[in-house]
Amino acid sequence: MSSDVTVILPDGSEKNLGPNATGADLAAQLGDRAAREALIAVADGTQLDLDRPLPDGSSVSLIFPASEEGLEVLRHSTAHVLAQAVLGLYPGATFSIGPPIEDGFYYDFDLPDGQTFSDDDLQRISKKMMEIVKGKQPFVRGEVQREEADLLFADHPYKLEILDGEADDPTSGPEDGVISTYRNTDEFVDLCRGPHVPDTGYLGHFQLMRVAGAYWRGDENRQMLQRIYGTAWASKKELKAHLERLEEAADRDHRKLCAELDLLSFPSELGGGLAVWHPKGAAVRKIMEDYSRQRHEEGGYEFVYTPHLANERLFQTSGHLDFYADGMYPPMEMDNGIYYPKPMNCPMHCLIFGQGQRSYKELPLRLFELGTVYRYERSGTLHGLMRIRGFTQDDSHLYVASDQLADEITSLLDFVLSVLRAFGFEEFTFNLSTKNPEKYVGSDDIWEEATAALNEALDRHGLDYEINEGDAAFYGPKIDIDVRDAIGRSWQLSTIQCDFNLPERFDLRYVAADGERHRPIMLHRALFGSIERFFGVLVEHYGGAFPTWLSPVQVQVLGVRADHDPFATELVERLRAEGFRAEMVEADDPLGTRIRKGKLEKLPYILVVGDDDVENDTAGVNPRGGEVERDIPIGQFIERVKADVEAKETSPRVR
Repeated sequence: MSSDVTVILPDGSEKNLGPNATGADLAAQLGDRAAREALIAVADGTQLDLDRPLPDGSSVSLIFPASEEGLEVLRHSTAHVLAQAVLGLYPGATFSIGPPIEDGFYYDFDLPDGQTFSDDDLQRISKKMMEIVKGKQPFVRGEVQREEADLLFADHPYKLEILDGEADDPTSGPEDGVISTYRNTDEFVDLCRGPHVPDTGYLGHFQLMRVAGAYWRGDENRQMLQRIYGTAWASKKELKAHLERLEEAADRDHRKLCAELDLLSFPSELGGGLAVWHPKGAAVRKIMEDYSRQRHEEGGYEFVYTPHLANERLFQTSGHLDFYADGMYPPMEMDNGIYYPKPMNCPMHCLIFGQGQRSYKELPLRLFELGTVYRYERSGTLHGLMRIRGFTQDDSHLYVASDQLADEITSLLDFVLSVLRAFGFEEFTFNLSTKNPEKYVGSDDIWEEATAALNEALDRHGLDYEINEGDAAFYGPKIDIDVRDAIGRSWQLSTIQCDFNLPERFDLRYVAADGERHRPIMLHRALFGSIERFFGVLVEHYGGAFPTWLSPVQVQVLGVRADHDPFATELVERLRAEGFRAEMVEADDPLGTRIRKGKLEKLPYILVVGDDDVENDTAGVNPRGGEVERDIPIGQFIERVKADVEAKETSPRVR
């Protein structure tokens, strides 16, 4: 006879349950709400379906829909319902993987005879999914031997590859030698580790979003599958709020706004992932770069310039050809060797440090370059300015002595945050990425020392941070700084990376105070990340309505009639003499039409001048997002804009 099961709850109390007690039994004892809403149990860190027995003496918590873990279970379970619907509606279809992702889920399918999904198909699939949800079909876990699994998935070659270990799927492959499946009905079974919600009735707050192509196993030489993306939430209210956020994000999409505001474009003649900057976009970029140069000059950085390509020997020394070749453009064979477009600036900065004898008196040596690099991003990953093949980094490499390291990283954090705040960001998250045990150079001791230095700097600032295990670049651990934009999205921008390895690979040394030659420590730091990506984030953060100091046109002047144009022209000249970016639009169109056009361009200020203004040296002021003001003296307006610019008033404006 089985003994009673005792579990430890999160508050430290014990709960005595009956023999072979499950998570569902625990939920029932904890009350109606727990019994009604609990999705899974977690026992000693292991997630379990509610109908699985709880280990005696284990620490147990219940997971509910509103939690991060709960949402992941909801989304994973909804992905199964999607697969069930597709396989039921499309005879001969097969499926591969369907994991939960941020804000949703996806599943990859292979349809027979080259069929593809349409928008109408998504509606049809969604309707079928709702039928499954309303059926409250239980998720029934089973454990099978390999022979039985082969029979179950005989018509699904992608599942067989997962079983063979040839394709990694953290949600479905065998775990600890156990092959587990989940059934919703006799007709549908999926290979899955679980866990899942008790039944499909727990689901329902979802929406299918779009279809995209996805190569099997991410290999462009393998079959192109069709990926259906969806989103799922714990409640109708949360789903609605998410869809509204997506609508707002679509309105702020930098690709759309860059075209509407004539900032830049992506001509097909250039090829994918390459942009040309139009005058207005270039004006904003120049302001960004000039501000960056100014801040670096004030911070004691020395400016350098390096070539766009280099001999392969450089990247052999740096380790890029060993660890980063997939991200580099193909080699170019020339009469004096093989050359590559540079994917990073750091090897060339090491060459600069290595020229001549360096003294400890020169340290810290801070090198800065607005350096353009080239990375072969796969076509399916390209996304406007956010994922691009040629881009410019505000790239700094600092060479420091060991006793300077923690202070320099601490100073770097101050520097980075002050610049990000100048561009209007106030909310940050910090992530410390540690060594990838399968892809790194250098000794374990070096990595431990570098990681400890980054930890110390974060702790000095009293900053909360997450540790991303195994997410560092091959040459050193790093701090990634994410910013939150005006609609709550997080963007990874700045990076501070500690590197003991490149100084060793390039045999960099300096003469210390004791007369001995020591190896410096190298810090990599990209503040914007890249000019292009940072610009794209700014466009979306502000919805194209740049703050006055960044706006390509700060003031537009309109005459009411053509006979007011001479005064409008004179006013523009006065504004330009004060250092403002101003333009005049001639009175060829009606005034209302020109004002509406200026507002669509999201200009900070539109000035309108008429008879009284010509006589009294005044103007009507149409500030973006404000009320129209009449008869404002020009001198007063100039002082107002000066104060606006000097204050770098950057709060994102509601459009």
